[in-house]
Amino acid sequence: MRESAEAIVIGAGIVGASTAYWLTQFGLSDVLVLERAVPASGATGKSGALVRLHYPNPHETRLALESLRFFQEWEVRVGTPSPFVCTGFLQVVAPEDEQKLRANVAMQRALGAPVELVTAQEVAELEPWRDVAGLTVAAYEPESGYADPVAATLGLLHRVRQAGAKIRTGERVLAIEVEREQVIGVRTERGHIATGAVVLAVGPWANQLLAPLGLNYGLVPRRVQVAIFRWPSDLAPRHCCGIDTSVGMWYRPEGETSTLVGLEAGVVPADPDQYAETADAAFVPAARAAIARRYPELAHGIARGGWAGVVMQSPDGRPLIGPVPGYTGLFAMLGDSGTSFKTAPAVGRALAEWIVHGTPAQDLSPFRLTRFAEGQPWVDATDYARPHRTVSR
Repeated sequence: MRESAEAIVIGAGIVGASTAYWLTQFGLSDVLVLERAVPASGATGKSGALVRLHYPNPHETRLALESLRFFQEWEVRVGTPSPFVCTGFLQVVAPEDEQKLRANVAMQRALGAPVELVTAQEVAELEPWRDVAGLTVAAYEPESGYADPVAATLGLLHRVRQAGAKIRTGERVLAIEVEREQVIGVRTERGHIATGAVVLAVGPWANQLLAPLGLNYGLVPRRVQVAIFRWPSDLAPRHCCGIDTSVGMWYRPEGETSTLVGLEAGVVPADPDQYAETADAAFVPAARAAIARRYPELAHGIARGGWAGVVMQSPDGRPLIGPVPGYTGLFAMLGDSGTSFKTAPAVGRALAEWIVHGTPAQDLSPFRLTRFAEGQPWVDATDYARPHRTVSR
């Protein structure tokens, strides 16, 4: 007898795990998650895993706010120890972007997001060890922070197994099978599995499964890097997570003694099956110089390592979420530029709602996969000026 499942999720990163979680929450038990390696072994495991709300549009802000509440309620919802660490979050922009920042904060507050404008003096009081030279105002989120991305993924999958679903690792999907534009199953290295619903959540490997279906969304795998610096003191000051678009970096605490730093830097294209997983030698001094502009003591920070991962970037830098046009039963999360950890609980719920209920509770039309064919790439009027859009969007 041919193997079958009611729904198949391809990819056991945070989005795939969240989708499977919600499918089981909505009553499906015959769910199969297929992972080519091990859970969180792709972009998820390399993520800085910020959990923050700041976006220059209401659509992603809503997803982030719903997801923040999920992380805050993790132990009740998932039943495993919470991977979330609340540190607070600061969004800093160049002075010429101040009016955009003010507009974005007003929009976020109107949606109920816990965010406030703070002055340079208030930032200095919050973080006395910080250099606030040139800073006018910042956006502060007291409830935000970061999470352990691997623990979060494993926690969701643990709950998925408890609900009766199956997770198979080390099994690469070779093709999505269709018949008269209807999904009928997948073909893996081990054989064929019948299903009428497939969710594609494979990050930088998406093109390998889309191309045989005649689909090209202009997705580009991009290699991004992070470095970790130990503070030259017994303990690091308990600083916020943050994004600073004037410097082109994002950062967060790493344990009790170190800080993790990412920059707007990458290599296009990148091969997710064959790339250097450690940070480049030239990246480390650049990251140290960037973080030292805000935390001067880290000019003497001790490099403690770094890594690189590959994310998938869409032509406009925004994710594509929803049904795949032309193929009934095929759903996807594509081209998120590495920013989807923080929104994964809400994105997974929406994908599950499409499968179980036919439509999600939130209007996700801005994320539609047809927008490039329609000549309507996503543009935010209040986005901040910077040379590239990578993980700090």
